[in-house]
Amino acid sequence: MRPETLIRWHRAGWRLFWRYKSRPGRPPIPLELRQLIRRMATENPLWGEERIANELLLKLGLRVSPRTIRKYMPKRPPGRPRGDQRWSTFLRNHAQGIVACDFFVSVTATFRLFYVLVLIEHGSRRLLHFNVTQHPSAEWTLQQLREVLGYSDFRYLIHDRDRIFARNLDESIKNLGMTVLKSPPHSPKANAICERVIGTIRRECLDWLIPLSESHLRSMLKVWVTHYNEARPHMALGPGVPDPPAGVVLPANERSRHHLGARAVVRARSVLGGLHREYSLATVLA
Repeated sequence: MRPETLIRWHRAGWRLFWRYKSRPGRPPIPLELRQLIRRMATENPLWGEERIANELLLKLGLRVSPRTIRKYMPKRPPGRPRGDQRWSTFLRNHAQGIVACDFFVSVTATFRLFYVLVLIEHGSRRLLHFNVTQHPSAEWTLQQLREVLGYSDFRYLIHDRDRIFARNLDESIKNLGMTVLKSPPHSPKANAICERVIGTIRRECLDWLIPLSESHLRSMLKVWVTHYNEARPHMALGPGVPDPPAGVVLPANERSRHHLGARAVVRARSVLGGLHREYSLATVLA
């Protein structure tokens, strides 16, 4: 046996002995606090350990060392610079200024073909406008867009490359201070939010009701759009409602703590002849 071998064995044994002695270490912070640190770091990619420590101390009264916070912050993927935002964050930051529009077709009981134009706001998922025509044109479409976008703060308009959206229409929209974004050819996913709401209109309204005339179609869509904006839950909002009536819809965290008491009654309001119902909680006075 050589002396170097004995020294190497001793050093390896010392490392094992020291690891065993220091095994208890400092007790970890509670699991809920660790999850909160990871959540704050994930939801706020621009924040560092100092900012998270100050947020915990000043807002929640929790004193945690920045070094401890750095230990439990999620690791950034390789090649991703510090503070870089995800696509979901980028889209949420710009969603309030984006409007999308598109046409879809509806057929009446007498097989008359009508074109329906819909405009939806990305941020709130609110249907801003709809209208029905049998002969769509660039002039008619431009007038519909002016009614909605003429006195608004929207910045972007998304539409496809249909011939209805002519060059003079885009120039008129640009004169309103907006930027027109055309989706690529044969790429409906580039206008996914508008395409999805059109599918919702079909699945929840037009697939179950046959319009008899243009006025009948218009009245059906008017009722359904009101239901969509003021009563229908949207998972993309948390869930939430684009235009909740004041004092009716409770936030999810409050709703989970409420229960139906003896004086509470659930009321239902029929929509479109019973195709849908809107529920609300009413208190019965003694």
